[in-house]
Amino acid sequence: MVVYGKRIVELILAQHQEKIINIYLAKEVDKTFFNRLKKTQKPILRLDAKKAQAMAKGGNHQGYLLEIEALEPVEFHFIKSMDFVLVLCGISDVGNLGSLFRSAYGLGVDGIVICGIHNFKQEGVLRASSGAMLGMPFCVVYNPLDVFHELKQADFVLLGTSLQGQNLPISLESKKALVLGNEGEGLSKKVLAKMDYNLTIPMKRDFDSLNVGVAGAILIDRIINGRN
Repeated sequence: MVVYGKRIVELILAQHQEKIINIYLAKEVDKTFFNRLKKTQKPILRLDAKKAQAMAKGGNHQGYLLEIEALEPVEFHFIKSMDFVLVLCGISDVGNLGSLFRSAYGLGVDGIVICGIHNFKQEGVLRASSGAMLGMPFCVVYNPLDVFHELKQADFVLLGTSLQGQNLPISLESKKALVLGNEGEGLSKKVLAKMDYNLTIPMKRDFDSLNVGVAGAILIDRIINGRN
């Protein structure tokens, strides 16, 4: 798996060196940074601009690319031992998934469940999360109804999201799972019926909804900090 860009390369150097397979440079770097790369004891390979663009599939690599190991999803039973998890149901857009991983990691979610999609594009999501995905336990389970059944059995309160939902309940001391649906259709009626609460974000102006990445970040913050 290839990641690129100076910011994510620096993050991996600082926190996840064990994931690095090869280091690729398509520009000259200062001596201090090059010495940091050498200390990893990983192969450092030079690329011309054409090869670097091909590896980055046209992305803005800034001259820095890494080949890293694929990330290993955790087992679902490990997720069930957590206190606050995010369930992403039917969300396939790489940008939205990356944004949600980034917010979840930064705001304090314990783990993420990906469900309801056939193809989880790990490489793209990692880049879109600016590397936050590296530090966030996640699992992939295809059938959403299996996820909700298992979480209920593990004493989670299921918090769905809907335009017709309610404000966040004041007290949520129990284990919690925030369930977000895809931006076009949201959560299906069948899924909403499985929820203990269906939440909404009250709008100050006449506007129907927010991007799922933005809405997810707002709700995560409110749940963690107990605000309605």
